[in-house]
Amino acid sequence: MTAGQFLGRRRELKELRADIERAGLDTLSGRKAPRARVLLIAGRPGTGRTALAEELLRQVADRYPDGTLRARLTAPDGTPVPTERVARDLLNALELPAPPGESADDLAERLREGLSVRRVVLLLDDAGDAEHVDPLLPDTPDCLVVAVAEGPLTGIADVRPCTIGGLDTKSALELLTARIGSVRVTCDPRSAETLVELCAGEPAALAIAGGWLARRPKESVADLARQLHAQDGEGPALVRVFRHSYASLPGPAARILRYLSLAPEGYVDPHTASALAGCSVSAARATLDDFVALGLVRSVGTRLPQYEVPVCLIPMLRGLTETQDRPGEIQLARARMLERTVRLLASCRAVTEPADSPARRKLAGLPSALRFPDRAAAAEWLRVRQPALLAAARLAVADGDLDTLARRLMAALVRALVAHRGTEAAAPELYAVHGLVLDVAERRNLPREKAAALLNLGDLDAGTGRTRTALARYRAALDAGRAAQDPYATGRAMESVGGAYQQLEDWHRAADWYGRALAQRLARGERADAARLHGRIATVHMYAGRYGEALRGWRSAIAGHRKLGDVPAQARALSELARVQEYAGRPEESLRTCQEAAEWARQAKDVRLQAALQLRLADTLERLGDPAAAKLHRGAAERMLGEEAVGPAVDGLSEANPSEHAANTCEIRSASPED
Repeated sequence: MTAGQFLGRRRELKELRADIERAGLDTLSGRKAPRARVLLIAGRPGTGRTALAEELLRQVADRYPDGTLRARLTAPDGTPVPTERVARDLLNALELPAPPGESADDLAERLREGLSVRRVVLLLDDAGDAEHVDPLLPDTPDCLVVAVAEGPLTGIADVRPCTIGGLDTKSALELLTARIGSVRVTCDPRSAETLVELCAGEPAALAIAGGWLARRPKESVADLARQLHAQDGEGPALVRVFRHSYASLPGPAARILRYLSLAPEGYVDPHTASALAGCSVSAARATLDDFVALGLVRSVGTRLPQYEVPVCLIPMLRGLTETQDRPGEIQLARARMLERTVRLLASCRAVTEPADSPARRKLAGLPSALRFPDRAAAAEWLRVRQPALLAAARLAVADGDLDTLARRLMAALVRALVAHRGTEAAAPELYAVHGLVLDVAERRNLPREKAAALLNLGDLDAGTGRTRTALARYRAALDAGRAAQDPYATGRAMESVGGAYQQLEDWHRAADWYGRALAQRLARGERADAARLHGRIATVHMYAGRYGEALRGWRSAIAGHRKLGDVPAQARALSELARVQEYAGRPEESLRTCQEAAEWARQAKDVRLQAALQLRLADTLERLGDPAAAKLHRGAAERMLGEEAVGPAVDGLSEANPSEHAANTCEIRSASPED
């Protein structure tokens, strides 16, 4: 059926709407229904089953004020979509949290909890079996689930399938008329009815037949009916109509159409088609528009040109590719597609860089088709193409023969996501990509990349409270870093292990692992990192109540920052030293150190730290019995930050925060030149 048009199916719609009101088994037994009512629309791909579901959703939308959710449960290649991915997408649509790395069961539970307080209708398209549908069912009768499948969903109680086939003759003729106009149908109504019969009334077959006739105004309906009748008995109606349309395509267009089956998730844009076929972007877009007119491809309603290959055609296109193209040609087409995607992602990230940066200068040298006019256009492209980009990464990793391109693609995807969305907002997608990187690193025995992936996954686990899982990843990263003889990865892993133990409040092990990392930094002459680690060790000792060791640690950190000339870091370290002195019962020393820290903070122009130190000075002076001076310092803090509520801000300014790995969540740097 054409976009925005729905024909026929009145009986089916009436039955489905009546089924919503039908009393279920629980209601008949006097109990309240524990779950949402499930309606099942069963039919082969190409019969318009999804269009029927969408029309039903449109008719009942006013009864479900919280909206409609949609999810596809089977990928175009026939493999089930993992429940974890489906639940995550639905949670994102509801704007509910979906922590990265969380299990499928936990995400499904979050989804059911979110739906329990809403009235929504949930469309589960292309469901494979009941086990795939059951975890997603809302635990409330206030929601409605419409499942689309090829057959019954045995295992879900109280579901009566609405089985559909082709359209009735009147509706099928209306669909054909909408494609080719009324003249040829009116002039030869009997041939039109014969054509409908040859197409079995299936909307997909009728759309292709109508597209073929629309492009050939001199051909009659009888001509097409006669040609299709000659193929009678050579497979289902859709197969025969598709073969007839495909045979009429020029060689280059037929090749492009075959290669569209290689597009991830069945979504393709002009760049993807251009890379697959090895033609220009403009030629690819013109060909895709021709395919839309022929009923072979659907245009997706986005601001950017994007197209969808109908699921019912993908098996036939793949069969043609396997029989008409050599494996080497197919692999080359995949490689071109991945290479083009890498270049587009690099351009997408580069547009976020400053105008005079090397990335922007490199971007200016790219062909105009690979450049984005501004950051907003790049962000929109990334948003629209994100599902296909993630699918491309999964397919590249699963291929196994394109690992080099797969690694480049994943690195470019991570950088683009971080540049446009930030590490925290893109954490779920980053978690999935780093998992794929780990798969390739283990398969190819690449210890450095394995260490990087494990560190990144560990950071994301730690950020969502799975500290013990993060600890296991950090330890594995340490082993991989040692195998790669990568001192950066090794040092980072040891420091992360210490941070994990600190989160677990195992102060002894945290200090031990920070000490190991410190020894490596000192041996390599990395003084800035060594000073920072002195502060981390001091923080752990402070939490453990070992104030003497904490004081020694902060003095070492201050000395290191002073030698490096790092004034802001020296001011923060002095503020932490003052805090430990106060905890240790040395208020006079704390007062002097706090005053010194305030002076260094003034030189560093760190207004927030200055205000926090003024508050600490006020607290210390009150303990020493000088409320007038304390009031003056509080007034100074208020003047610095205006009406902003400062609170005990110094406690949050420690440079020993164990979860400050956000900057490292993208990638791992290589060893320094001296290695």
